[in-house]
Amino acid sequence: MSEEKGFAVWLDSRMPTLKILWNDHMAKYYAPKNFNFWYYFGVLAMVVLVIQLVTGVWLLMSYQGSAEQAFASVEYIMRDVELGWVIRYAHSTGASMFFLVVYMHMFRGLMYGSYKPPRELVWIFGMTIYVALMAEAFMGYVLPWGQMSYWGAQVIISLVGAIPVVGEDLTTWVRGDYLISGITLNRFMSLHVVAIPIILIALVLMHIIALHDVGSNNPDGVSIKKYKDEEGNPIDGLPFFPYFVIHDLVPIVVFLLVFCTILFFMPEMGGYFLEYANFEIANGLKTPEHIAPVWYFTPFYSMLRAVPDKLGGFIVMAAAIAILYVLPWLDRSPVRSIRYKGTFSRVALLALAAVFIILGYLGVKAPTEGRTILTQICTALYFSYFIGIYFWTKIEKTKPEPDRITMDGGMGFAKTFGAVLIVALMVIIPIKVVGAESNYSCGTIDCDPFEAELSNDASLQNGAKLAVNYCMGCHSFKYSRWQRVADDIGIPHGIMMDNMVFTGQKIGELMDIAMPPEESKSWFGAVPPDLTLVARARSPEWVYTYLRNFYKDDSRPLGVNNKVYKDVGMPHALLDLQGLPECGFGQAVSVYGGLKRDLITGEDILDDPCGRYNIEQTGTLTPEEFDVAVFDLVNFLTYVAEPMAEERKHIGKLVILFLLLLLVFVVLLNREYWKGIH
Repeated sequence: MSEEKGFAVWLDSRMPTLKILWNDHMAKYYAPKNFNFWYYFGVLAMVVLVIQLVTGVWLLMSYQGSAEQAFASVEYIMRDVELGWVIRYAHSTGASMFFLVVYMHMFRGLMYGSYKPPRELVWIFGMTIYVALMAEAFMGYVLPWGQMSYWGAQVIISLVGAIPVVGEDLTTWVRGDYLISGITLNRFMSLHVVAIPIILIALVLMHIIALHDVGSNNPDGVSIKKYKDEEGNPIDGLPFFPYFVIHDLVPIVVFLLVFCTILFFMPEMGGYFLEYANFEIANGLKTPEHIAPVWYFTPFYSMLRAVPDKLGGFIVMAAAIAILYVLPWLDRSPVRSIRYKGTFSRVALLALAAVFIILGYLGVKAPTEGRTILTQICTALYFSYFIGIYFWTKIEKTKPEPDRITMDGGMGFAKTFGAVLIVALMVIIPIKVVGAESNYSCGTIDCDPFEAELSNDASLQNGAKLAVNYCMGCHSFKYSRWQRVADDIGIPHGIMMDNMVFTGQKIGELMDIAMPPEESKSWFGAVPPDLTLVARARSPEWVYTYLRNFYKDDSRPLGVNNKVYKDVGMPHALLDLQGLPECGFGQAVSVYGGLKRDLITGEDILDDPCGRYNIEQTGTLTPEEFDVAVFDLVNFLTYVAEPMAEERKHIGKLVILFLLLLLVFVVLLNREYWKGIH
């Protein structure tokens, strides 16, 4: 008889442990047939973990972990590293998506009782993964060294100071200095890149091993080990490979469609995934108007702010996470799944979801009296759920569990939609009650509409000319390069050098200016900000409206003011183009938007002393020509803030098309494998 040959045989003879692991956790690991939508998020968490590890390694190759170079190195990755912007956006998007899928994964555990015996250890490992993930995210959040990164770290680290006796010394030890500085950044980078990922990977492996030792839960919460076939395999289960591996390809591709849509078309996600304040370099002397962590920390940040006392807030925040660890011993229900628990348990779980979302929303908003009261109520309700579950699950009437798993899909579409609607109403109504605020988007007025035309080379070229002639006397564009600008907007290098580069710089150098920061600070009171990222930090609409709303104000040192930026500290740089607008009486606008009108006559009230402008000192351009010039300038500022924007959208369309074709393939493959499974 001939001896078996092949790589698999060769490998098994030299490392049989691999085959044992493969069989235990894949080929011979049986999972319930009735996994539903909620069971996708575990595997999606693994997908995001891989994305974060791979992109993190590549980012580290070009990142400089010092206070002087961190911010600039991130912009270098975005602008000068080939497809570096893809890597950075994938990492930043992955951070938020990681928490999103983890929160959904945890909610599934709450619904189906995945924390109940014999899975207590699985839950504890999972919770420890969550805590490690929070630490990892916080450390990484500081690394870009933007304004919100710096001040968010300042607030969170200072909480340690609330600990009696040792607090202040412990705070200094965590920072590595008396203030947040380069040493803080350096040690956070070490923890983020090396220490915590090792811990995280180890915890994930332990989580999976513990899960596969006791077996996966299912929507019915019943064991599949009771009924087995003649070979000893559960008749209500299937091997994880190939069935569930193939099955999970569908949600993975759908997830990648969502992930890539965000990455290529909306990487900032309205400032929630990439905060606008982080497009400004960290400044320890300039405190943001509102300090808030990134969205996935805000539920616990809200609980922190709900307690007036610093130490009390810290304890409440820590307790909100710690109480999740003891959930397996708090829930005394005889059934696992929410399908068979009583009505009160179902309503309470929906209320918990709503409370968590409300706390998350309030955490990103500036506190008001009404919002603080709502935060305190929601914090109390959050803890009430976990304390109360100990009592009501003991007395609550439950439905009988089935002997075997069911394949009916559980609640069905109508009930699921109803549950989502109930949660939405429980979230929206309280927020609306306390959420009234000014509708002004640009200082004392609304922003003017602005839609960038990044493919309009003529507009971009005119905007570049205006930026060089009217802005670069004081402001740098020090993260952008002359060559990149010339190539992107179609200006030959020779023309660029002859007509736009007046400082002796070479075509490939950064667009910096020769004005010493110390001198400019003494001249203007503060160093004029770099304009490379102003359109991202403020929004193009804000910049457009700002440049169109200078007006004469003799009370100001430079003789002008601005409706968007009250008591502005810069001159009207476009004065010779526009002329000098002077205030005249015009239509008054209410604080919540809309024009004030006489209640009797219905006529507009013209009592705003600066409701319109009169051009007393004319410029070289007509009002119409000036509006075009401002549009071109802001169009250029929008481009220079993210020069890869058009390329990003183009590549994104190709990626989405590929994923859609791949989705068709994996759906057909999944159908083929599962067509005989009932």
